[in-house]
Amino acid sequence: MLSYALRRLFLIIPTLFGILLINFIIVQSAPGGPVEQMIAKIRGTAVDATARFAGTGAENPSSMGEASFDRALDSKYRGARGLDPDFIKQIEKMYGFDKPAHERFFLLVKNYLTFDFGESYFRDISVINLIKEKLPVSISLGLWSTLIIYLISIPLGIRKAVQDGSGFDLWTSAVIIVGYAIPSFLFAILLIVLFAGGSFFDVFPLRGLVSDDFEDLSLLQKIGDYFWHITLPVLSIVISGFASLTLLTKNSFLEEINKLYVLTAKSKGLAEKTILYKHVFRNAMLIVIAGFPAAFIHIFFTGSLLIEVIFSLDGIGLLSFEAAITRDFPVVFATLFIFTLVGLVVHLLGDLTYMFIDPRIDFDKRQG
Repeated sequence: MLSYALRRLFLIIPTLFGILLINFIIVQSAPGGPVEQMIAKIRGTAVDATARFAGTGAENPSSMGEASFDRALDSKYRGARGLDPDFIKQIEKMYGFDKPAHERFFLLVKNYLTFDFGESYFRDISVINLIKEKLPVSISLGLWSTLIIYLISIPLGIRKAVQDGSGFDLWTSAVIIVGYAIPSFLFAILLIVLFAGGSFFDVFPLRGLVSDDFEDLSLLQKIGDYFWHITLPVLSIVISGFASLTLLTKNSFLEEINKLYVLTAKSKGLAEKTILYKHVFRNAMLIVIAGFPAAFIHIFFTGSLLIEVIFSLDGIGLLSFEAAITRDFPVVFATLFIFTLVGLVVHLLGDLTYMFIDPRIDFDKRQG
């Protein structure tokens, strides 16, 4: 197990490198980069925008000579017509685009080895501090949602498998189908209408992770305030998230229950609970564990994006989305790097848990 874990840890490095390289090429090739974004701001605010660059040697576009104007027509950036090429070069230098693409990439990789993510282009703050600022929201949504989904889905799936075809199995299946069919953001809107001052009750707050006077509250009041704010967002994710895991658990247990070794154990007079939790559970849970990394990453990062928007929760999902829209490359690559790293580590932990639950699984022998 140790040699397998070490090999997987070493494989994380080339995997991260490859993913960063592919996404660097894609992002750099996309139109509307940070230089274009700045040009658009300048064009939108005319002379006043260029005044902020006073002292940089840039000229007012209206005072450019004919030669400079002609050179600007050949600019590789959209919207650069009418701007002095020297002025464009200064913007490029400000964002590091005065260097060739391969130099920018290897500089990025070198910095990322020490977790130096640079500074945001448009927020005037280091990326690592920006991520630290947004991380509590994503941790809150992802942690509680994942925990509650697994605490509900696994026992429910086991009971549905044991009572397959019963009334309990039928009505819970109806609830699961509804939860599976309706997206989490629609449940979020419904919960807001019902419980957040919409058309019925005003029980829960509509926005934010904590109240404005959070720092003035006592410890117990802070805990209560935190859970008061997080209830509806987490519930929105849980309602639509538990369905697939419940069905997966049920089908996995049904498949094991109908196998020959279970019939043999029953014929020997073993108690049903002993058979279920000592023999069936270990085999049936393998497929559930296999899906944990993907489910965790989905819930923790991507699944909560619309929930963050609806409930005005400023988390990592919303940050990465806004960074992609505004072409804030340091934030885009930093969030991508973190998502990938966490995903690879969680996937490794899933494999190790595999081996812990069922010692018969040996990845070392399979690779050999």
